[in-house]
Amino acid sequence: MAKEEWDIPEHLQPDPAEWTFDLEAALGAVVTLRSQVPADAFTARALGTEREGSGVVIRDNLVLTIGYLVTESESIWITAADGRAVPGHALAVDQETGFGLVQALGRLGVAPLDLGDSEGLRIGAPVILAAAGGRAHAVSGKLVARQPFAGYWEYLIEDALFTAPAHPSWGGAGLIGPDGKLLGIGSLILQQGEEGRRLDLNMVVPVHRLSPIMDDLLNYGRVNRPARPWLGLYATEDDEGVAVASLAPGGPAENGGVRSGDRVLAVEGVAVTDLAEMWRAVWGAGDAGATVRLKLGRARGSRDVSIVSGDRTAFLKHPRLH
Repeated sequence: MAKEEWDIPEHLQPDPAEWTFDLEAALGAVVTLRSQVPADAFTARALGTEREGSGVVIRDNLVLTIGYLVTESESIWITAADGRAVPGHALAVDQETGFGLVQALGRLGVAPLDLGDSEGLRIGAPVILAAAGGRAHAVSGKLVARQPFAGYWEYLIEDALFTAPAHPSWGGAGLIGPDGKLLGIGSLILQQGEEGRRLDLNMVVPVHRLSPIMDDLLNYGRVNRPARPWLGLYATEDDEGVAVASLAPGGPAENGGVRSGDRVLAVEGVAVTDLAEMWRAVWGAGDAGATVRLKLGRARGSRDVSIVSGDRTAFLKHPRLH
């Protein structure tokens, strides 16, 4: 997509006069990421083999981004605001938070952005959500909510940040607070109905979720504790509860007899009515490898299945350092 086709409307761009920090320097810490993923990668079908988004330099030559941009990548290129492009290596992707860390394999020459206090950010606070490309690719907005977010891909974050107006290129974008520090990384765009109107929001993963796991990610490539149980089950939520939309081929749920269209009535004997309840119950069954009992609803009644869970990362290709 050509640059001029998606520049943010000027009235939504941040005005340097309204911010007390060096806006140009802060936006300069946001870089472009392009990754190439093998066609036979586990995530290729859902996420594609060519992925592009943003990341934020948080230490010398270390970029924080959203993990789906670099999961199973075989090559990564990082481009700074001045056009300098260097290869990168995916150091870690944390499945629980969704964060990814990329190490630049050449000198970026980009000043890092300090991490801010994402826990202390109040509803209504002014923020900037910035993709790579300076002011023309940044949206000036506000924090409109902070609440749990459950994703269909076995994901739950208890204190996600939601901002508006929405950014059209949200993946890996940096959320910058009133003090010019990094508060989160853009993950999704969501539509929310409000009195007959549609409000578009960005969901942002807050950086206070990174601090406790940072050393593990740098040293081990993952958090140094047992993985959560993973079912390979993609679920949707409606007024009647939770339904199975699809299954990961060869994953634990498919092997355990779950079918697309099944309704999940209970996990480990506890009734579930939404995705958040379901994922909490699955993860409460133990570590990866634990047997998870589901009660499923089908057209002719219900049935119980026992699924031997797996470790999601075991299904993924690991990046090679070239």
